[in-house]
Amino acid sequence: MNAIKAIKLASCALIVLASVNAYAQSSDAGAMAPAAPTAKSVKAENRALGKKVRAALAKAGGIDVANMTVRARSGAVSLTGTVPDASQIDKAATVAKGVAGVTSVDNHLTIRTEGGQ
Repeated sequence: MNAIKAIKLASCALIVLASVNAYAQSSDAGAMAPAAPTAKSVKAENRALGKKVRAALAKAGGIDVANMTVRARSGAVSLTGTVPDASQIDKAATVAKGVAGVTSVDNHLTIRTEGGQ
């Protein structure tokens, strides 16, 4: 009789130990490595940064953003399009560099010709 009780007690102890160990492993797995950003979240971050840069350009004053395209990719911002005069090209790059999250600015702005777009 004592042997049966000892075997039952040992069996229960092993089951409890295995359950606790399994629980500890499943809760540690999520804390070990942060999830890699998904393509969808990266795209949303790029879009948000592009909007922040465009808003800063529009708010800065003295910059015509009507014919300007702003694209962002992992902190790198690309400005393309046309502006009425040369002073706006440098000013746009300076304003874009000042936006939080921008790591570099690739400025491809050109001067708009008379009667052209």
